[in-house]
Amino acid sequence: MSAAVVLVVAALVAWIRWPHDEPAPPPRAREYLDFTACLLTDAAGVLGADAAPVWAGMQAASAQTRARVQYLAATGATTADDAVPFLNSLAQGGCGVVIGTGTLAVQAIEKGAARFPSVRFVVVGMPLVAPNVTVVTASPDSPVDEAVRKVVVAAVPPAR
Repeated sequence: MSAAVVLVVAALVAWIRWPHDEPAPPPRAREYLDFTACLLTDAAGVLGADAAPVWAGMQAASAQTRARVQYLAATGATTADDAVPFLNSLAQGGCGVVIGTGTLAVQAIEKGAARFPSVRFVVVGMPLVAPNVTVVTASPDSPVDEAVRKVVVAAVPPAR
């Protein structure tokens, strides 16, 4: 009988001391920097042919730097004048860099960038000369997504 008691006590001690799977810690929210890169697109949004690689580059830059990225589709806009209010919304909304892709967005930047000299604008694939506008073009060595990633990373201020 005492052997059975010793065996039960030993089994109980082993069970108590046995490593138990601890629950995984709850997921933590990603901490972003106080910097936002914004994309202005046509009505197709980030699914459009022009915007998809740009959005991919912005997301890669966000993963690298912890900068926030967002986009705004100029829905209903058919002319540059129609798209300028969407551009104004991004520039006044705290975007540190505003990227435009597609004819409509680039024309809106051409019309509105001068009103926001402290905002850096980037246009993809179309020539535009203005003091606060950078032009990004693809090359065999740097596809659009990589070129955009580099521009956004360079625009993000150093973390303090």
